[in-house]
Amino acid sequence: MRRGRIFIYLAFILILGLAATFLVWQRVLQPQELGVGPEQEPTPVVTTVNVVILAQRVPRGTPVSADVLGLIPVQQELFYEGMFTNISEVEGKLAKFDLEAGIPLTQGMLVESAEQLSGTGSLAALSIPRGMVAVSIPISRLSSVSYAPRAGDHVNIITTMMFVDLDDDFQTSLPNKNVSVTPPIAGLEVQTPSLVATTGGGGNLIGRPSVDPVLGQTFYQVPGEERQRPRMVSQNLLQDIVVLQVGNFPLVEEEKVEQAVEPVTEESGTAQAAEETAPEIQPPDLITLIVTPQDAITLNYLLYSGARLTLALRSAEDDTRVQTEAVTLQFLLEQYNIPIPVKLPNGLEPRVDFLIPPVLQNDVTPTQSP
Repeated sequence: MRRGRIFIYLAFILILGLAATFLVWQRVLQPQELGVGPEQEPTPVVTTVNVVILAQRVPRGTPVSADVLGLIPVQQELFYEGMFTNISEVEGKLAKFDLEAGIPLTQGMLVESAEQLSGTGSLAALSIPRGMVAVSIPISRLSSVSYAPRAGDHVNIITTMMFVDLDDDFQTSLPNKNVSVTPPIAGLEVQTPSLVATTGGGGNLIGRPSVDPVLGQTFYQVPGEERQRPRMVSQNLLQDIVVLQVGNFPLVEEEKVEQAVEPVTEESGTAQAAEETAPEIQPPDLITLIVTPQDAITLNYLLYSGARLTLALRSAEDDTRVQTEAVTLQFLLEQYNIPIPVKLPNGLEPRVDFLIPPVLQNDVTPTQSP
């Protein structure tokens, strides 16, 4: 009896073990079939279209060749009418303006012939933002930071003006001049009907009476100089102005000549001749800036009023605006602590009446020896 019970217990334990092993295998160890669960969603299929892009930069007016073109796939939703899907549709067309590498080409970027290209306006106009205008001002080596600015740089414009006192009615520079007035004289054969004003040799300057504090004597003082000394002021006029062009823009005829010129080969012996006949590069005498319409009118007024304009080149990473103070003689004396020289019983020899700058080597024109 005892041995039979032991067999029964062993059989019961064996059955429980098999049941536990089946459950573990079914729930844990059995591989799950993919894509049959209720939470698994099928991967959506993305439809793409191959569009033509530029692999290299193409300047305005340059024919687009097959070696600068490529194809990339884009989603069907991003494709719009005007894009090209075949390289043969683009090959041979002309760039309407400067095209950068990596952009998809559209019909609005290309033209069929040079005649269509000439009717699209200038390249400079494409670089001017909406609401802005371009205006040119004269420059020199000193006023243009030694010709350092280039297209795309940012500059400040400093203006310097001279002011004088004017007579309100005459609108002429003070001091005024006086003339002698002759009253009418009776008893002469030629009667003068009224007062007659005569300059008497150009007229004398109108001065003012002055009383000497020591002698108590009244003197009539006149200016020692006929012309009034103007008062100068400098101020930052415009800040963070974009340079559009330095020098002249090439004319259409010049562009055609440059495209028609063939490269010179050394074998033909014309390379040396081309260097000898090449025109000497002249420094630019003007610069074109992108400004607001109001600033363009201001610059135009200053140009014709005789004011001087000077450029200051800004850092490529600087877009700040600084509130500056106008510089006058009084500002210089107070801001930089410049004293007025006192009158001494001795002085420098030789006498210096004018500031003579040193002669720079680049400013000296070499003289040719006979």
